[in-house]
Amino acid sequence: AARHFGDTTAEQAGRISLNPLRHIDPVGTVLVPGLIVAASALVGGSPILFGWARPVPVNFGRLRNPKADMLWVAAAGPLANLVMAIGWALLFRLAAASPDNMYALPMAKMADAGIQINAVLMFLNLVPLPPLDGGRIVVSLLPARQAYKFAQIEPYGFPILLLLLFTGILGDILGPLVALFRFAIAIVFGL
Repeated sequence: AARHFGDTTAEQAGRISLNPLRHIDPVGTVLVPGLIVAASALVGGSPILFGWARPVPVNFGRLRNPKADMLWVAAAGPLANLVMAIGWALLFRLAAASPDNMYALPMAKMADAGIQINAVLMFLNLVPLPPLDGGRIVVSLLPARQAYKFAQIEPYGFPILLLLLFTGILGDILGPLVALFRFAIAIVFGL
């Protein structure tokens, strides 16, 4: 989306790639999930993995109309998750209609996980906290002075997000939204 609006930063950094190695964040993709798995092995139980990839670099100053274009660039991530969730719902519908149970059940389980993951990511990214997409959307909608002040939260955004996650507040916010989304998907696609 950023490229469409004039910013070629991600392209110049070699980040327009399907190669997962280009997107690995040493802490978010390796260290944190590894620590979660190790900790769950020590205390027992099944781990709930949490992690992240390197953020795609965007230079909002290179956008043709930075304030307006920021909204579309930020909305691209959650919209991509919406499209992928719909794609998984279609696959689920196809699996449910399949007479071959040998492949239909694993396909349906995979599609269900795809719907869930993309619903969680979509709503997580819409949390109005910089550097998440929702925070960038808020910045793009606020008047300049308030946008600048709100954007100052960004260095603290990730610790705030972790605090919300580990206190359960984030789950309390996202859980009902994801459940409502899954209910809507089930109705629309007859799942």
